[in-house]
Amino acid sequence: MAKAEKYTIGVDLGGTSVKIGIVSEKGKISKKLSVESRSADGPDAVIEQIKKGIYEILKKSKKKIYGIGIGAPGVVSVKKGTVENPPNFPGWEKVNLGKLIEKEFNKKVYVENDANAAAIGELIFGMGKKYDSFIMVTLGTGVGGGIIINNKIYRGEFGAAGEIGHVTINNEGPRCNCGSFGCIEAYVGNHYLVSRIKKELPDHPDSKIWELIDDDLEQLSPKIIDTASESGDPYAQSIVKKMGYFLGCALASVSNLLDVSTFIIGGGVSGFGKPLFDSIKETASLRVLTPLRDRIKVHPAKLKNDAGIKGASALVFYKS
Repeated sequence: MAKAEKYTIGVDLGGTSVKIGIVSEKGKISKKLSVESRSADGPDAVIEQIKKGIYEILKKSKKKIYGIGIGAPGVVSVKKGTVENPPNFPGWEKVNLGKLIEKEFNKKVYVENDANAAAIGELIFGMGKKYDSFIMVTLGTGVGGGIIINNKIYRGEFGAAGEIGHVTINNEGPRCNCGSFGCIEAYVGNHYLVSRIKKELPDHPDSKIWELIDDDLEQLSPKIIDTASESGDPYAQSIVKKMGYFLGCALASVSNLLDVSTFIIGGGVSGFGKPLFDSIKETASLRVLTPLRDRIKVHPAKLKNDAGIKGASALVFYKS
């Protein structure tokens, strides 16, 4: 008799929405949905939305649920299940999210930082299955990271390890939201990237970008830049290459520090694809210690749009 496959619920907690899915131990999503996070209304409202979404998806499936995994922004204590000071969540100081959800559903709940959850997802279900050690980098509004060493997530002393977005590449660089200066996030995070290009674009009147935004700078987005780059626009292509250069500088420092030479890149901005990855690899390979140069690998994440749900669900199957 074949062994019954196990299923878990993965919860991807974001500032705008909570994405929830039922995922098999092979990484296949059988059901998924999204509810508004109501992050501006404080932790109680967010927790009620998480409960509402889980109840709703349970009604739509007859699968037996083995456990619940939650990927959340902020500093997470894995043992206690607490989430501390998540960005874009007003009123959260320290919330015992794991205990509250566990009590509601009488299921074992695993809570992890969202970037770490993405790394664990790639380790269990994605590109990371091929490697014992790698660095997961998520590119979007910010730059997140997860560190896998010898098939284990490295969380650091307080659970805050992997903040690759706050590796400084220029001590006199632009101010970052974290309060420091010259962080990699302040060069390639969505908001910073678009702000910089708004200032530069008037110097490039022939750029295809102008046509794509109908001469309205408020329409500028990473997707527009990618479209212009793919169409052969020299300025847009230079933006993508420069992003890869900045990231390569930061990742070379990470590689030198940890002796890890494989990087898996995910998140929305990773959609820039091969030109971005080639630029990252070229720069990192030139800047790491000589013995590491031929070993640098840069891969796209495999889980893509479902990384949050699958990464969260993988927490149930992952043994730290």
